Amino acid sequence: SSARAGRMDGSGERSLPEPGSQSSAASDDIEIVVNVGGVRQVLYGDLLSQYPETRLAELINCLAGGYDTIFSLCDDYDPGKREFYFDRDPDAFKCVIEVYYFGEVHMKKGICPICFKNEMDFWKVDLKFLDDCCKSHLSEKREELEEIARRVQLILDDLGVDAAEGRWRRCQKCVWKFLEKPESSCPARVVAVLSFLLILVSSVVMCMGTIPELQVLDAEGNRVEHPTLENVETACIGWFTLEYLLRLFSSPNKLHFALSFMNIVDVLAILPFYVSLTLTHLGARMMELTNVQQAVQALRIMRIARIFKLARHSSGLQTLTYALKRSFKELGLLLMYLAVGIFVFSALGYTMEQSHPETLFKSIPQSFWWAIITMTTVGYGDIYPKTTLGKLNAAISFLCGVIAIALPIHPIINNFVRYYNKQRVLETAAKHELELMELNSSSGGEGKTGGSRSDLDNLPPEPAGKEAPSCSSRLKLSHSDTFIPLLTEEKHHRTRLQSCK
Repeated sequence: SSARAGRMDGSGERSLPEPGSQSSAASDDIEIVVNVGGVRQVLYGDLLSQYPETRLAELINCLAGGYDTIFSLCDDYDPGKREFYFDRDPDAFKCVIEVYYFGEVHMKKGICPICFKNEMDFWKVDLKFLDDCCKSHLSEKREELEEIARRVQLILDDLGVDAAEGRWRRCQKCVWKFLEKPESSCPARVVAVLSFLLILVSSVVMCMGTIPELQVLDAEGNRVEHPTLENVETACIGWFTLEYLLRLFSSPNKLHFALSFMNIVDVLAILPFYVSLTLTHLGARMMELTNVQQAVQALRIMRIARIFKLARHSSGLQTLTYALKRSFKELGLLLMYLAVGIFVFSALGYTMEQSHPETLFKSIPQSFWWAIITMTTVGYGDIYPKTTLGKLNAAISFLCGVIAIALPIHPIINNFVRYYNKQRVLETAAKHELELMELNSSSGGEGKTGGSRSDLDNLPPEPAGKEAPSCSSRLKLSHSDTFIPLLTEEKHHRTRLQSCK
């Protein structure tokens, strides 16, 4: 059957009967001629009857139902050639018919997965026949479309104003949009830049406060931060606190807001200031002054958490975080390589250095430190081999460390680049979707993307003496690329998902 189906033209063993006629011939000997997107293909009943629920198998007995049944299955039919016409993607059709030969469908590279799924739905081929590798690709594209839809919905929610909402609810939405979406307006962008600068200023002040020349002596002779630096830090903390409270009160989902990682970072950035303030003024009554000072110093170390607030204003840092999150397997592989190398080379180094009277390798656990700084190419010089074999062991450990660190770097970089490009594509797709929605709304639904049958009927008439084009020839005039209409009259225009090729 596969050898006969491969022929592009020729006479079959048994032709189809006339529409409306009754025929008792076996369906296995019937020859089916289909024309998909201009590509003519000959198929046979014994091949198609393996999957009777598919559209091609329904063509075997459709002629008995007349032209109504025929045109419910195909776009056009030529009774002279006994040929069924389908205005579908021929490349996708070549992949779909593999189910009749091999029992599975494999999506060819370069075909849009969403369009291919629509093609399988049209030909009534179940998705369970799709190969596993292609299913993963389809799932990835579905997630991208869901992300695009989510972004579009967020933008529409920001643009839309519900008249039924109260004044407080509208004020909440305005504050949330003002603080969370810097691209929404010029004042919002100014506030975002100001917040970014204050994060940098507070981080610089934290570092400058540790310089002895900028510190002052208190009443007890201890060095403390300069009052000017403390005032600057207090102003920054006040801004961070106000910003966090406004975002919390205007948040649509306060529980999700409070449990978000970046918002937890915000709390950790401002909480040490208030705890230190409380301990300084009230803690002296409940505990010794020395304990209070130690607790305050420990809390001041937590101020380094505010540097992570920069990730809120930097898409690059967010992308790096996501890339590291997706690269846990590669990072685990790197740590495993280093752990094995550290154990092996530290044990060898300890054994080889025992013959030297002034050896610096006192034990294998102490040699771990030497193996770590050697394999990571740091080499502080506090511990080093003195024998020839020990130096040879150090050289080998150095080379193995360079190779072990370099191996997982490439996948991590690929994850970073892939996610960064994906985010840019999703942003562009969301903007294009909004432009398309605006275009459709402004035209009242008359200027939809792609050709439709109503558009084809409005084509100018052919000059006298020329034969009027048939429906199939008019379809070719609708668009230069693949035209994928559905059979229902309401959806003859191409959707955006079908136009993504």
